[in-house]
Amino acid sequence: MSGFAAIGECMIELSGANGDQWRMGFAGDTLNTTWYVRALADPDYAVDYVTAFGDDPFSVKQKTFLRENGISTAHSPTIVGARPGLYAITLTGVERSFTYWRNDSAARHLADDPDALARSLDGRQMIYFSGITMGILSPKGRQNVLNAVSNARRHGSLVVFDANYRPRLWENAETAKQVLSNAFHVADIALPTFPDENALFGDATPAKTADRIASYGVREIVVKDGTEPALVSADGTRTPVPASHAKAVDTTGAGDSFNGGYIAARLANLDPVAAAAHAHRVAARVVEFHGALAPMDEARKVFKAQG
Repeated sequence: MSGFAAIGECMIELSGANGDQWRMGFAGDTLNTTWYVRALADPDYAVDYVTAFGDDPFSVKQKTFLRENGISTAHSPTIVGARPGLYAITLTGVERSFTYWRNDSAARHLADDPDALARSLDGRQMIYFSGITMGILSPKGRQNVLNAVSNARRHGSLVVFDANYRPRLWENAETAKQVLSNAFHVADIALPTFPDENALFGDATPAKTADRIASYGVREIVVKDGTEPALVSADGTRTPVPASHAKAVDTTGAGDSFNGGYIAARLANLDPVAAAAHAHRVAARVVEFHGALAPMDEARKVFKAQG
């Protein structure tokens, strides 16, 4: 088994508004995590982003952007007539809000061909997906993802899942609960965010979140909670890991970069508690930049400085 693959949606990101001037980039929750895995993993380690592309000029730019940054796209299909989703970041201080245009997103069709999806995941050391990945798909597409991930897991892949609950993506809360619970059941590592889990499942504390997810059979859980300590539940112990201080200018992608730092640290054989400490430091550096993707070199500096 070798290599990392994430499943999800690469979107056009508009950020850094200055009057009517915006900066265009590419981002998306699982893509952001993939970006930091690519930055922090060994340069020879294979990193793929599994999605679907349109046939428009922006989709061509997406593919070029990924390729130039060392991220391959496995057997991701091209959907004729589709285009990327788009979102704009609006900042109030350092906190952000988002406006989305994604109804025609090609990524909604990433799981339409189950055979291509299975080939994209074949032989991976680690596979990562999220609740946003599941939320944008049709019911059939969601099942295709669960089937593909489950099959890869049976063949030795480690599966990482972050529920990343976004109410607007779902038909209703009950559907979200069912689908996300099913996804946790096929995960080896869970990286939930406490406010999301509280909003959907009503968990009173991060410990309650860890308890519930452990009941699905997940053995390694890190409950993120913004600038509060992350709760690491692994090897029969619970350990709070304090967040790192940051001079934040934009918290976009904070949780995604934490996930990328954690995954990279685990791939480097750090234990879960040490990996969470590394992940906090990476996230603290990332929020000192505008937009979801901080320069890869900056993330590497932080990661290397930690040993």
